[in-house]
Amino acid sequence: MEIPGYTVVESVNRKGTWTESSKTTQQERPISDPWDAMARSGPMLSLLPSLSGMPRQVLAVPMEPKYLCQQCQGVLRKPFQAQCGHRFCNFCLMQLTSSGPKPCKACQEESIFEEPQSILNISDAFPDNAARREIDSLPATCPNEGCSWKGKIKEYEEGHEGKCEFERTTCEACHAVILCQDRERHEERECKERTLNCKYCKVAFNFKNIKAHDEICQKFPVQCKACGKKKIPREKFQDHAMSCAKSRASCAFGVVGCSAVVESEKQGDHEQASVLEHLRLLLGEVGRVRQQMEGPGEWQEDSGLGLYRAPEEGTPSAGRAGQASSLEQKVSAMENIMCVLNRELERTALTLEAFSRQHHLDQDKIEGLSSKVKQLERTLNMRDLQLSETESTLRELSYCTYDGVFVWKIADFSRRRQDAVGGRAPAMFSPAFYSSKYGYKMCLRLYLNGDGTGRGTHLSLFFVVMRGKYDALLKWPFSQKVTLMLLDQNNREHIIDAFRPDITSTSFQRPISEMNIASGCPLFCPLPKLAGKSSYLRDDTVFIKAIVDLTGL
Repeated sequence: MEIPGYTVVESVNRKGTWTESSKTTQQERPISDPWDAMARSGPMLSLLPSLSGMPRQVLAVPMEPKYLCQQCQGVLRKPFQAQCGHRFCNFCLMQLTSSGPKPCKACQEESIFEEPQSILNISDAFPDNAARREIDSLPATCPNEGCSWKGKIKEYEEGHEGKCEFERTTCEACHAVILCQDRERHEERECKERTLNCKYCKVAFNFKNIKAHDEICQKFPVQCKACGKKKIPREKFQDHAMSCAKSRASCAFGVVGCSAVVESEKQGDHEQASVLEHLRLLLGEVGRVRQQMEGPGEWQEDSGLGLYRAPEEGTPSAGRAGQASSLEQKVSAMENIMCVLNRELERTALTLEAFSRQHHLDQDKIEGLSSKVKQLERTLNMRDLQLSETESTLRELSYCTYDGVFVWKIADFSRRRQDAVGGRAPAMFSPAFYSSKYGYKMCLRLYLNGDGTGRGTHLSLFFVVMRGKYDALLKWPFSQKVTLMLLDQNNREHIIDAFRPDITSTSFQRPISEMNIASGCPLFCPLPKLAGKSSYLRDDTVFIKAIVDLTGL
């Protein structure tokens, strides 16, 4: 029965659980929950679901059938109740009935199938708010291995699910199972199927093909084995090999028999030193060519005439005179060739000498410029050092006080403490402060994970006397009372420790090095006082104050 001005929501279970009837006027309660909206306007106007039920391991209490989705067998998420009384996740029900009404398998298994109540239809189902509220209030734990999160089902669904650092996912590329928190690192560094861009030629390729790409990349840097030069792009290596002074190549006269292999820069020296040898090889080659062109006969070497062709056996004596005349012509031609070659060699020698002189001049200029560059580099290094010292002085002056009172602000406390626990930076020093403008120079030394007897249990704070510019004018040993404080940022209860120096200790004698041995309180503050919502630690920052009693100075 419908009553004007009311919306009636009924939840009926065959097993007698979760039965709720509520009547609320629309004027009394505004619609703020989408589930209330679905209850009032019908399931077809509900927000589209995106997930099936939650894994059973989420529940921190024993699993009961009333919490179970009949389709996915997980913990109900946005539960809907069908006409038959069985409950389904919104997503599961919509997916199950996406192609039309379907018979309820749970009814069939329980042998209570009855038409039309046991026919599942999204239009006949309604959001089960009572079930939702009961499930939302159940205790939950994170099912991911290694995660210690605990809370309510509602908190898990709204704030932890899908955001857990220990949740595992599958890499879409290599199908490896990884932690969600490691996904970015896996995709960038570990995935065997990841795509890389060559840093030389910018071409994209698969990681497993990296070696094959390096072997064909025209921009890939290679090293010349002859001169040792590195980072030569492969596409320019041939040009370098042709001009490399240390590359070894065969002599240009190798075609006529010279077997020398020399460095490119020494080719000229070799050609100058082997002129006669090269000419002899050239002459022998010319003789062989002439012999092949003119027919049988043998060119022989004679100490007086150079080369001549021996007469053939059986040649008539009448033809010997003609052969002698022909031989004289050939010898004359050879002499002319020799003259031409000699002139070419002389011109080449002059050119090489000019190049050599110019090379020496260029070398002198290069050495001079190199010397200037080195001098400029030394000057720049000196300027950088001076600038660094100036910055250090300015930084020290910005924090410096001259009245014996110093407040040290330590930000990023959590990170610094982790560094101390890990042994990366066990101690830290404060900026220097002074008892007066010309007085004692001092600083504080803090161990965030404790030192000595306080290691791992206390904050250890020490006082350090430093070497100052005016130590010669001061009274030694240092004997002023020192008060150390960890400030309560609510200004209620500061942690205070004070001491008077032991004048026999080397820690308070006139410093002979940059600073004396630190002296102070290894058990200054228990570490538990800085845990949780501590009034000493706010916004990841603590304040430490030092007061030096100036009485008697």
